Amino acid sequence: MRKQPADDSQTSAHHPKGSLEWTNVLGVRVSAVNLKSATGFIQKAIEDGRKEYVCVRDAHGVVRCQDDPELRSIHNRAFLVTPDGMPLVWALKRAGHSESDRVYGPDLMLSVFEAGTSKGIRHFLYGATDETLQQLQARLLARFPKAEIAGTYAPPFHKLSPQEEADIADRLNRSGADIIWVGLSSPKQELWMARMRDRLDASMLIGVGAAFDFHAGLKRQAPRIIQRSGFEWAFRLLCEPRRLWRRYALVVPAFISLTAFQRLGLRKFPIEDAVSGSGTSRQMR
Repeated sequence: MRKQPADDSQTSAHHPKGSLEWTNVLGVRVSAVNLKSATGFIQKAIEDGRKEYVCVRDAHGVVRCQDDPELRSIHNRAFLVTPDGMPLVWALKRAGHSESDRVYGPDLMLSVFEAGTSKGIRHFLYGATDETLQQLQARLLARFPKAEIAGTYAPPFHKLSPQEEADIADRLNRSGADIIWVGLSSPKQELWMARMRDRLDASMLIGVGAAFDFHAGLKRQAPRIIQRSGFEWAFRLLCEPRRLWRRYALVVPAFISLTAFQRLGLRKFPIEDAVSGSGTSRQMR
C-alpha cells in the first residue's frame, strides 16, 4: 500500500465524489450534513442517475471500524456517512461545520419519503421479517398516501448463496425502485450494500437498521430530549440491558479515549478509501 502524508485531525475536506464536505472521525469520513441537506443530496443523486449507498453511522459503528479495515473502507467509499449520533455531530461542529446536525436513520427515512412523494420516487423495503415489513409498509402509506413502494422482501437469516444473491438482485431490479431501504443489523447491512451495489439498478441503497422496527411500531424510540443529549445509548441500555451492556461497556470509553488521542495528536487516524490488497488505496488530507 502506498504511504502518503495524511491529516489525522478533524479538519474539513471535500468528498472525493463531489463537493460534499466531511470530517475525519477516527479514520472514518463523516459527512458534514443535517437532515435537510442529506435529503437534498440524496434526491439530487437520484435525479442525476448516480448509483451510490449511504451509511447512517453512530459512535458504536465508528469504534467498530477501528478493528475492521474492510468495514472502514466501505464507509469511506460511501456517498454519505451521516452523523447518527450526537458525538459525531459535536465532532463536526468542532471542525467548523456549524450547520451540521444529527441525521438519525428513522428521521432520514421519513424525510426522504416525504420529499419523494412529489417526485415519484419508488422505494423498496429490504430486511427484517415479513410481519415487520407488512406493518412498516402499512404505516408508511398511512403517513404518506402518495408514496410509491415498489416492493418488500425479507431475506433469509442465513448467509446468502451466490444463486440467492443473483435471484435477489433480479427481484430488486425488476421492481424499478429508485431507493432500496436496507433494514438489517450493522455491519451486515453495510457489507451487503457494498457487495451488491454494482449489481443493482436502484440509484440509492440506504442502510437504516432499526428504523424498520421503530416505524413498524415494534420498538420504542428514545424521547427527543434524550436523543439530543448524547445519552441515547443509556436509554437503549435500559430497554435492552442483557443484549447491549457489553457493547456499551466497551464502546463508550473506547470512543472517548480514541477521540481524545486524535484531538491531542497522540495517535494518527488516516482516511483510507480501500483496504490493502483490494485495490488502489488512497489516504487523503
